Amino acid sequence: MFDFRLVPICLVLTIGAYSAAAQETQVAFGAVKADPTQPVEVTSESLNVNQEDGSAEFLGNVIVIQGEMRLTAERVLVVYNEERSGIERMEAVEDVVLISPPDAAQGDWAEYTIDSGVIVMKGNVLLTQGPSTITGDQMNANLTTGTATMTGNVKTILQQGAN
Repeated sequence: MFDFRLVPICLVLTIGAYSAAAQETQVAFGAVKADPTQPVEVTSESLNVNQEDGSAEFLGNVIVIQGEMRLTAERVLVVYNEERSGIERMEAVEDVVLISPPDAAQGDWAEYTIDSGVIVMKGNVLLTQGPSTITGDQMNANLTTGTATMTGNVKTILQQGAN
């Protein structure tokens, strides 16, 4: 005999699975695929180097440029690999803006893993592509493939025509 008490539970599980899947959007990001082997140029108002853990902290109007990619923030922590022969990753906080022409994104925090070319942005992420925008809790951008995935409370505004 069928237990009808299971129907609401199954319905909630099905709707929950659909909602989770609907909160993810994959989009193109940047017209030029990035080359993570290119040099990284960093400018800032000040620099603190920690010889013990192999990190460097750039503070104040930080600008990171690698090829066509440009990342700005108020603070960027650069973590070097174990051999200290190259950058492992960068962590950016406060007013983070990522530009990979012609697209731009902004958020509260970002981590750029150099070797993979992946940038993860979190906190009030806003992606602008021409006149259209996408917002979400997190964006995973792969600069080498030119793709990005927005997750968590994703909202898209697509502009039509010339407004």
